[in-house]
Amino acid sequence: MDPAASTGAGSFGLLLFPGVEELDAIGPWEMAALWALQPSGPRECLLIGQSEAPITCAKGLVLLPQASFATAPPLDVLLVPGGLGTRTQVNNPALIGFLRQQAASCRAVLSVCTGAFLLQAAGLLSGKRATTHWASLERLRALGDVEVVEERFTRDGAIWTAAGISSGIDLTLQFIAETAGEEAAATVQLEAEYFPAAKIYGTAASRGKGAAYFRTS
Repeated sequence: MDPAASTGAGSFGLLLFPGVEELDAIGPWEMAALWALQPSGPRECLLIGQSEAPITCAKGLVLLPQASFATAPPLDVLLVPGGLGTRTQVNNPALIGFLRQQAASCRAVLSVCTGAFLLQAAGLLSGKRATTHWASLERLRALGDVEVVEERFTRDGAIWTAAGISSGIDLTLQFIAETAGEEAAATVQLEAEYFPAAKIYGTAASRGKGAAYFRTS
């Protein structure tokens, strides 16, 4: 993977599989699709599945891939969402093989939530710093070959990983900022009207659960 590759020329691929978490995929897709409207953005955004058959997500949303593992072009950027489906997909040789094949020439590989476990199964996190959903941090640590950090998103070379679900939006905006500049990311942020409120509801986040970055914020 070459993080210095040129901008604005390639395809942004988003991997789909049964049981994928909806917002893991849709949040980054929205950011990338808005970026694609700019000259610095990707030439195309593609939803990619093992086949082009409809895919049922974790909570019932059905998405239709635009390309399969066999028909997808070489990607400039590949984003791998998470969800309960990752627990079986880590043992899917077709999916893991696709990740390895694409990663060999991608500018960057991004994961959201437990998509990190798919990257690990493909050998892409060995010796790397990475994060995942707060409820799966210890499970990722137990694999032993990943430096797990409790951050909303992190980058190690051409590998980017995000914490749970909504953090994929922040990851993608930061990727745009570092790839195409702050103003490109600012335009996407404005078009999406993504300016999160600071309000924290109730006490769930203060009961000792979750990653360090939001237990102490």
